[in-house]
Amino acid sequence: MSQVDWLSHLLQMITITGRLEVRCAYGAPWRVAWPQASAQEVPYHVVLKGRAIIEDPETDTARELVAGDVVLLPHGSAHVLHDGSGHAPRPTCERRDSAGLMFSENDGQGERLDMLCGRFLIGPPHDRLIRNYLPTNVVVRTLEGHGEKDVGSAPNHLASFVGMMREESTGDKVGGYAIVNALSSALFTLVLREASESEEAPAGLLALAGNPRLAPAISAMFADPARPWNLPELADLCSMSRATFMRHFQDTLGCSAVDLLTDIRMSLAANELKKPMMTTEAVAESVGYQSVSSFRRVFTERMGVTPGQWRRLARNGQ
Repeated sequence: MSQVDWLSHLLQMITITGRLEVRCAYGAPWRVAWPQASAQEVPYHVVLKGRAIIEDPETDTARELVAGDVVLLPHGSAHVLHDGSGHAPRPTCERRDSAGLMFSENDGQGERLDMLCGRFLIGPPHDRLIRNYLPTNVVVRTLEGHGEKDVGSAPNHLASFVGMMREESTGDKVGGYAIVNALSSALFTLVLREASESEEAPAGLLALAGNPRLAPAISAMFADPARPWNLPELADLCSMSRATFMRHFQDTLGCSAVDLLTDIRMSLAANELKKPMMTTEAVAESVGYQSVSSFRRVFTERMGVTPGQWRRLARNGQ
């Protein structure tokens, strides 16, 4: 079976827009703290030059980011970024350019940092897919090694893309802020693709998609979610026994194949319910349910509202 583009299928279900909020130009010592984001927001940071330590107070973990690194925080966790010196940070001053982009600077004389900070906005109710199936943070390194000083001369595709974001966010280009926001929307897809193809794909959906033995199952479910898939069929696609398939799937994703398939179906259903001409019965059938009562029950369990309530909320733009 040929591999289906699962990521495009996923992102066709989910409406994601990007917004660059601030470009940071600091000299050490510096420190910035980001609060917990709302349910529909995924913060991101792009280190253009220098390095930064990112700390997650909840998990008590820290990681160094270097030039060319992109980090996404799919769970919107509160986090702190700093230079790692432990010294009291220098005060910052902020200014906005004519397009609305914030520039934050300090007078620190130590190692220089140039960094873009923003967030992705995810249309409800699909934020639950992101939180449930992506790890707390996703870091992609666009440069090989630590030798590069910035992303300017990087040869690979993602680094070149980040370099374009850097150029458009200088504040002196007509349309630059609009362009960099459009680019940041595509950045979400590029980072997920790079992470899933890396040798150490992070836990969850990215690790599942990057597992060559399990990839046929995820491809099949995203390509034809309404089909009445059963575990023996999915296991057969992966050339595994039912028990082996279930064990590997659970260990890699953290939930069962049935759970993932159900979430895919409910996300598609949420989109279909927005269409005025689609009855609940037609939506149920379109995502693989012959019983409308079963569909209503599962949708309510997964989404927290009934199909009718969701239809009204979506119609009113809530």
